[in-house]
Amino acid sequence: MNPTAPASARAATYDELLALARAGGLGPDPAGSRVSVAFTTRQAVRHEGRGTGYRNEVLSLRLAEAVGSCAVEPGTLPDGAVEDCAGADVARLLEHPVPAVRVAALDAYLMHVTPHTPENGARPVALPAGTSLEKSRVRAEAVAGLLVLPPGATVLVVGVVNSLLEALRARGLGYVPCDLKGGVTEWGEPVVTDALGAAGRCDALLVSGMTLGNGTFDALREHALRQDKQLVMFAQTGSAVLPRFLGHGVSAVCAEPYPFFWLDGGPGTIHRYRAGRPGGTR
Repeated sequence: MNPTAPASARAATYDELLALARAGGLGPDPAGSRVSVAFTTRQAVRHEGRGTGYRNEVLSLRLAEAVGSCAVEPGTLPDGAVEDCAGADVARLLEHPVPAVRVAALDAYLMHVTPHTPENGARPVALPAGTSLEKSRVRAEAVAGLLVLPPGATVLVVGVVNSLLEALRARGLGYVPCDLKGGVTEWGEPVVTDALGAAGRCDALLVSGMTLGNGTFDALREHALRQDKQLVMFAQTGSAVLPRFLGHGVSAVCAEPYPFFWLDGGPGTIHRYRAGRPGGTR
């Protein structure tokens, strides 16, 4: 273990980052850090004026002052997972059989080691108080603003959020909506389910942090790196994890740690990160 390891250390893949954290290569020995609180947040949404709604379920773990999170498909988190996390050391949770637990534990650990501060590369964006739809649209503007594309370019959107699609249209950008659940968007557009299969016909990728939990993140990151495409992550899941991949396929991150914009009508803060150049190394 190396308790003095640099907090800026990065890994090429998510599995390598997990291994580095387990070995104490990112900061204090994770075996000496314990999660005090574990909880889930369940939400159903139907914004005023929208014809469709959606549901969210998020596992969150608290380590000292930090909270790490991983969204899951509603109803898929195993019984007992929350109780299993409370009081457990981070080293054990980084090897937990449930992927969402591993992601949330790594997120909490990295949030503790490298919080979202300007010294760590974060640039805060204020979310004003307002309705859930108003705050969603402000967040969407902050996320879409991380893309540097000419009008007419096409963006693969992995994790369909209607406000993000609106923000892209307002910039004259086309998009291919993608979500494992499939279906159609608010405007009747078909939602594809194979993100990697659709990536080749898109100029840039706008991807949810949920891909960390379902195991599809690294394939999309590698595609962006090989094809020199912008990959912008919007992250409630793994908000402290994904900035570690800036310059390794990830060009920018909009990080949104708990509590998320949809939990509170008051003001909030999200954090934006950029790499040296889109899709490439620093």
